[in-house]
Amino acid sequence: MDLTGYKKPPKKLELKENIVFENDNYVVINKPPFVASLDERTPDKSVSILRLAREMFDDIQLCHRLDKETSGALVMAKNPEAYRNLAMQFEHREVEKEYHAVVNGVHDFDSISVFLPIAPIKDGTAVRIDKQKGKIAETVFFTLKSYPRHTLVKCIPITGRMHQIRVHLQCLKAPIVCDPTYGGEDIYLSQLKKKFNLKNNTEELPLIKRVALHAHSIRFLDVDGQLIDVTAPYARDFDVLVKQLNKLAK
Repeated sequence: MDLTGYKKPPKKLELKENIVFENDNYVVINKPPFVASLDERTPDKSVSILRLAREMFDDIQLCHRLDKETSGALVMAKNPEAYRNLAMQFEHREVEKEYHAVVNGVHDFDSISVFLPIAPIKDGTAVRIDKQKGKIAETVFFTLKSYPRHTLVKCIPITGRMHQIRVHLQCLKAPIVCDPTYGGEDIYLSQLKKKFNLKNNTEELPLIKRVALHAHSIRFLDVDGQLIDVTAPYARDFDVLVKQLNKLAK
């Protein structure tokens, strides 16, 4: 199977197969890429995580969102008390989230904090750094592994602004792979493999066809104060990318 061609979720996405944690109050799923968290304002009414969840649970609510292309841990509350409990933790910045990203360039980030305010651009589809009108945003970055031309980075968002990780990495001159909105370039096997031969009359495809960002884990307190700590395995396209980087870096 050509995993580099993984652009869309299956025609019928089975949400149950993506659940990585569930109790009486919360469901945490490993969201596939290319699936919106909420219903989009499009005529085709594409599938959304919330719509699928409401087919399984009556009072389910999303506690936060992930960008459509971003994969990983997404939390939903089964009842109003659970929703309020986690909403308060988000408001007080008590929820611990960890993202992994593959970025362009070689970087040595050792608890590098980016504290730059963010404001949406006119059409609301992207953001920019705006020190006058922007809202406070902070992200801390750590290098997990360096490769000859790329870096696997751990990203800890302290605040939760739209596209925060992506624009903060751009500020560090480390844009995420396959993120043209913020200067990220595609990644090809020919860049990694010394002896690479492309078949005649064929076009080389990038190793990943979406922003290389994955919500790896989330930690928060349940209604009764018990810690919930959930890790979401890499989506298959992200996993293929990291495995190729590891294999060809040896």
